[in-house]
Amino acid sequence: MADLDVLRTRFSHALEGVRTPGGGPDPGPYADALLARWQEPQRRYHTLTHLTAVLDHVDELAGHAADPDVVRLAAWFHDAVYLPDRSENEERSARLAERALAEAGAPPERTAEVARLVRLTVSHDPADDDLDGQVLCDADLAILAAPPAGYAAYTLAVREEYHFVPNDAFRAGRAEILRRLLALPRLFRTPHGSEAWETSARHNLRGELELLTS
Repeated sequence: MADLDVLRTRFSHALEGVRTPGGGPDPGPYADALLARWQEPQRRYHTLTHLTAVLDHVDELAGHAADPDVVRLAAWFHDAVYLPDRSENEERSARLAERALAEAGAPPERTAEVARLVRLTVSHDPADDDLDGQVLCDADLAILAAPPAGYAAYTLAVREEYHFVPNDAFRAGRAEILRRLLALPRLFRTPHGSEAWETSARHNLRGELELLTS
């Protein structure tokens, strides 16, 4: 169970890390609005558990980032808008970040960077010189390298989010996503991600794909 007070504090620290001290309103209401979004009833995988895991992985990879607090804020917003039956969740999440962070006192250039990072999670394919993008994408994809029980729970939660999709259509669509991920030259771009997660993630993806197509 996620500790909401701890998450509020983590959001406040990230916001205060990007804005001038005392340069904006109380972070609390912004944290609470985001926490409410992450607890919406349609979510099964994209929940507070996922948010916490991504934030933890960002912290783990923070030494690779150019602006760790911007990446932390991008983690907060990257699935803030999430409706499984809609295809524009990342874009709507990015626009939410642009509105909320501007109102919360974040500087325009760092607000724009948060929104850019959120949009990057459509492809999970950051450029070689995009350190912040590499950290966010690796943190978001780290679940792919989970131990067998954790990976099985992840795939079950994803299926539950898409409960309204007929089984054959879900299997075909999920298989296509897995093939696309496996076709990437590298799933993980940070040195730690590449070393610690790449092999396990590819093993998990190939195993799931085999089950879906057998």
